[in-house]
Amino acid sequence: MADYREAFVGIDVAKLRNAIAIADAGREGEVRFFGEVDALEESMRRVIRRIAAKFDRVYFCYEAGPTGYGLYRLIRSLGHECMVVAPSLIPRKPGDRVKTNRRDSLALARLLRAGELTAVWVPDEGHEAMRDLVRARAAAVETLRVHRQHVSAFMLKHGRIYPRKKGWTMRYLRWLQEQPFDHPAHQIALRRGTRRGSWRRYRHADPHRGRAAAA
Repeated sequence: MADYREAFVGIDVAKLRNAIAIADAGREGEVRFFGEVDALEESMRRVIRRIAAKFDRVYFCYEAGPTGYGLYRLIRSLGHECMVVAPSLIPRKPGDRVKTNRRDSLALARLLRAGELTAVWVPDEGHEAMRDLVRARAAAVETLRVHRQHVSAFMLKHGRIYPRKKGWTMRYLRWLQEQPFDHPAHQIALRRGTRRGSWRRYRHADPHRGRAAAA
């Protein structure tokens, strides 16, 4: 190991296992693959402490992605610097298209040491929770729109045209319920579509929908 007492750690995060590489400080410092570790919080806690015990100061980084910011908060809680990296801004060599967990972690460690990585903004837990709520409501609204579209297409297919302009009112729902079909399967399909297309189905998931939408 070099005489430098700083290290730069690149973590290639994944759902089950994280690949870890370490770059010693200095332009000629060694860059080595540490290994793969279970992505569980306790496993990562042990590894972070193990690595940190060998150096005076350790810097960590990993790419922003679907695993979120839990690892960032864990590393920070243990007293270390951590950068969540913007994947689209990572420097890459032309023609280098081979991606493995090992290679990616080594590249992150090397680039972190060189100061060539760009961080993304990491929200606090409260802000992230509100963003998750807004996204959940947006997903529910989109699901609702799709279900209503299916019902409208179903009714049009069977020649049932609602005589008023505004749909999905209580009057419209009653009209749907009053539509007779010869085949029970059609009646069941309409009943299920109507239930899925009703906003009441989603209201309980977002009691503060007005405030969330305005946030």
